[in-house]
Amino acid sequence: MSGQAIDCDIHPSVPGTQVLLPYLEEHWREHILYRGIDDLELTYTMQRSDFACRPDWRPATGKPGGDLALVQAQALDGFKSRIGILNPLWGAQVVFADDLALALCRAVNGWIAKEWLDRDPRLRASIVVPIDSPELAAEEIERCAGDRRFVQVLLLAMNEAPLGRRHYWPIYRAAERFGLPIGIHAGTGYRHAPTGCGWPSHHIEDYVAQAGGFQTQLFSLLTEGVFGKFPDLKVVLIESGISWLPSVLWRANKTWRGIRMEVPWIKEPPADIIRRQVRMTVQPLNAPPREDDVQKLLDQIGSDEMLLFASDYPHWQFDGEDPMPPGLPRSLLQKIMVDNPIATYGRLREVVQ
Repeated sequence: MSGQAIDCDIHPSVPGTQVLLPYLEEHWREHILYRGIDDLELTYTMQRSDFACRPDWRPATGKPGGDLALVQAQALDGFKSRIGILNPLWGAQVVFADDLALALCRAVNGWIAKEWLDRDPRLRASIVVPIDSPELAAEEIERCAGDRRFVQVLLLAMNEAPLGRRHYWPIYRAAERFGLPIGIHAGTGYRHAPTGCGWPSHHIEDYVAQAGGFQTQLFSLLTEGVFGKFPDLKVVLIESGISWLPSVLWRANKTWRGIRMEVPWIKEPPADIIRRQVRMTVQPLNAPPREDDVQKLLDQIGSDEMLLFASDYPHWQFDGEDPMPPGLPRSLLQKIMVDNPIATYGRLREVVQ
């Protein structure tokens, strides 16, 4: 690693609702204490389970990713990253009560700024928003956007409805206005079954089904016209894998040619739009380990600008000290680790150039 890498996916853990109390307005602090939900656990399963964390990264106490010193030593220093983007996976955004969801999202963002960003200048963060209340989400984006250390808006891959629906457009309008990419991370609000056939029995089924969720959201953003309406908006698929993308690009182009009368606002091949406005993190790559096979995959994707470096710390995606997946051509490492993230996250140019 060069010492200049930009890690686009680090997961800090919220220890519990109690740590958010100082960041809540007095009304909501009293509300939570009165209802006895100050011990409410909203950490996603993939973040709090022991098998989601590498054994050598597991803290002596607390949740994986919850200790700033360990994140600094194991992720930032360990991978020699110049910048690390924090993506908190805590379920404030999926609380059903809109006003409470906003209050908790604001508390998470305030906690991240004070307890993480203020303590290490290398850190940046995504804005957590109440996804199912787009007007309130846009309000939170505007509130946080003045802090240039917030560089992205964080959504989940599977939630109430496909993300392209016009219901969600206030979020994209606000994000584009402030130059913030939309980061869509693996995860679900469990409003619906994670598969199209109903509820699975095992975690492995849920995890593998996330790829289908990403495909659904990508097609929704495309066909509903989000990319055309917001041409300067970048969308980052985080922890999505990439090996499914070539077939999706091929099928999108083929189907569009046959029935493009249905979506007249798509005025060019869908693959060209996706290559221009969508980015993907490389952990997990979910691709063959041989370089010639990975090169074929990249040739099929048709762009060397779509991939972004990410460690996915503290999730157990790899062993050893090299977070770059095997098989990636060495000639692309500079673009993946530095150039592409800078081009994607405009606010990073202020500190790296």
